[in-house]
Amino acid sequence: MSIVSRGFKIFWWLIKFAFVALIAFVCGFLLWRVFSSATPKTMETISVNDAVYEAYEEDGELFAFYQKQATITRAEKNAGYFSVAHTAIIPEANQIQVVLRYNNSTIRRLTEDKALNETPQRDEDLFDISLFCTVDLTPDNTEDNAELSDEGTRTFRVSSEQVAKEEKNLYNYRKFVFDFDECGEDIEELIDSGLLLAVYADVYYVEDMNFEEEAYGTLCLYDYKTKKEEIKISSKDIEAIEGWKHEE
Repeated sequence: MSIVSRGFKIFWWLIKFAFVALIAFVCGFLLWRVFSSATPKTMETISVNDAVYEAYEEDGELFAFYQKQATITRAEKNAGYFSVAHTAIIPEANQIQVVLRYNNSTIRRLTEDKALNETPQRDEDLFDISLFCTVDLTPDNTEDNAELSDEGTRTFRVSSEQVAKEEKNLYNYRKFVFDFDECGEDIEELIDSGLLLAVYADVYYVEDMNFEEEAYGTLCLYDYKTKKEEIKISSKDIEAIEGWKHEE
């Protein structure tokens, strides 16, 4: 074999090796992104309070659901800032639980958007969620359901309680619980009657909680048309529920 032929073979082998290595790197990177972005199981486990415990005790089971809604903010001003990693609507407990996810770049953009003097640390509690709910006042007229009006709809807000937080690689998770008892509303009755038109999660910077102004990010959690997807209550959920009174 000539030196030229041998050199060509070595060159061709190096090209193939580099190509295979590149493919392996890309696949490995994509797998890492998939697994690193998975919601921590602790965030998906039902957070328990008296309302959840009593709802479970009454029937010995608990029904929770979510809907397949858009999960990432996509407006020009906040594209990719926030996502809802997990939602559990628990009608019998008159409660909604939401896991907000945002990555470290959102914190950097917050610094720019709000003209902060320095970039906050990722372990700080920077955001809060308020639920904005719309109720149908004219159930016999479906044509006005898409618009807010004094005649056709009423609205109310539900404040949140942050109950858990976690950091994982590039992502930050905050879990919020919304008790509708706090505002005198019955979400089970509103859903069953078909009067609840929509529930939106409005994300605000904690130092700028002005509900008269547009939210920093908004995502829909529920609308009256979309199919309900039941959430299977896991052994971890049951363990947390049954251990609630014991912990007290």
